[in-house]
Amino acid sequence: MSPLLQIKPEDLFVDYSLDSAALGARPMVKRHLADLRGSFSDGSAYEAALAQGNPLIYEVTAVEPANGDGQLHYGLGIIQPGRIGDEYHLTKGHYHSHRAAAEIYIGLRGEGAMVLEDETTGETRLVPLVANSVVYVPGHTAHRTVNTGAEPLVYLGVYPSNAGHDYGAIAEKNFRNVVIATASGPALVERSAHLAGRPTR
Repeated sequence: MSPLLQIKPEDLFVDYSLDSAALGARPMVKRHLADLRGSFSDGSAYEAALAQGNPLIYEVTAVEPANGDGQLHYGLGIIQPGRIGDEYHLTKGHYHSHRAAAEIYIGLRGEGAMVLEDETTGETRLVPLVANSVVYVPGHTAHRTVNTGAEPLVYLGVYPSNAGHDYGAIAEKNFRNVVIATASGPALVERSAHLAGRPTR
């Protein structure tokens, strides 16, 4: 059968919303503050915020038209603005299960950044993700999205159908660096130094 005929018509054309980050009528995965335990380095600030409620932090929706060599999947995400202590709202972050798979992120609305961490060396980059921008995520790179602005951050991610998502590796050791608010803007600091109150980067 033709590859074109194997894809459902509703997967060939999908409308989306910049207000809700919905992709048509597809279900959205919602992550509340309680779902992000361990993601923020400041445990005391996290527990204090959680004691005040369990707000929605981010939502993602995916379209997976087909699997197989050369096929693509994509997802739309929205992160609400805010901070836990001096750390910005963020996603859990992940590697790809197929480590060699790369991904592109397209900023659609708001101001944010991506934390990119090489799996082998731990080398980290903080890359802006804003409206009308594209971020390239190489293979073998953990990536996390952060909302550094005052409005929802909306973005589109496009990745190979065989990429998969490995959240377990991040849950086990987390990212080496965190993004915090400073007087001069968002800054990337080492997690251990931030916990000690001694940012070094």
